[in-house]
Amino acid sequence: MTRNRDITGRNAALLCAVAALTGLTGLAAAPPERPGRFVYVANLHSDTVSVVDTRSGTVLAGVPVGDGPDSAALDPDGSRLYVTDSAADTVSVVDTRTRTVVETVGVGNEPSRVTVSPDNRSVYVANVGAGTVSVISTRTLAVTDTIAVGDAPLGLAVTPDGRTLYVADAGSDSVAVIRTDTGTVTGAVPVGGGPTALALTPDGRHLYVSNLTSDDVSVVDTRAREETDRIPVGDQPAGIGVLPDGRRVYVADLGSDEVSVISTRGRTVTDTIAVGDGPNGLAVAPDGRSVHVSNFESDTLSVIDTATDRTVATVPVGDGPTGVAH
Repeated sequence: MTRNRDITGRNAALLCAVAALTGLTGLAAAPPERPGRFVYVANLHSDTVSVVDTRSGTVLAGVPVGDGPDSAALDPDGSRLYVTDSAADTVSVVDTRTRTVVETVGVGNEPSRVTVSPDNRSVYVANVGAGTVSVISTRTLAVTDTIAVGDAPLGLAVTPDGRTLYVADAGSDSVAVIRTDTGTVTGAVPVGGGPTALALTPDGRHLYVSNLTSDDVSVVDTRAREETDRIPVGDQPAGIGVLPDGRRVYVADLGSDEVSVISTRGRTVTDTIAVGDGPNGLAVAPDGRSVHVSNFESDTLSVIDTATDRTVATVPVGDGPTGVAH
């Protein structure tokens, strides 16, 4: 799978999340650490996941995974990392203590996004090539359901209570709403062009949607299930994240080489932050003090200090960094 700045590809669908590495492969067991201590990065062209120490800003290890790792999600207790292998149609399950793959799960065609339910029972995988979402049991590490959602499912977000899954469908310019207990699609919300990534506010009341081809961010009222606002941002907005206090949203603008900062109160862009070339993946630290952005074209990770909204570090990484997980 190849990506470049015109990453509109088949379904306008592309991009991903955040982080860093240069090809180190130390796989020594690591003791449990506080949440946010490490950033895990899927390197699309290196077929590895980088483990980055957020305190030192260094790459500690590179974990070999499947072909074309595109996104990553950490489970709530931080013990497992789930990585979509987009060219292998699998999900690699990584033990974060030993930093090794402990299982490989077959899913749909071209898995491009992954997230874990708040209760740590289910893993949801968006298969952009199949138009489906695979549901994996964290207990058995087997697919328990396959849900048809649209032409090009990408971004995923689960509500804090775990009852609802939102799926960005770049093929229909909408967000599918799925009831997780039954695995049924209960509706769809029209948004901007090429919705790519999703981020919920901490209370679950609002969903922010980055629209890759219309260069804006949709605001969805999750109770009314309707778009209530559309915020212009930079060129080709991709990765997106909300601070834990819900006050600001950060958007990686792939085509502008910057990150847009949105005030959730005013719903306007209040700042733009210069980062590397081709920013696409973005992850907010659990404590909200930093944002990590993967720069696909410059093979770097930008670290943003949210107190100043400025890039404070740039870490060289592997080939084609995309998905990121905190």
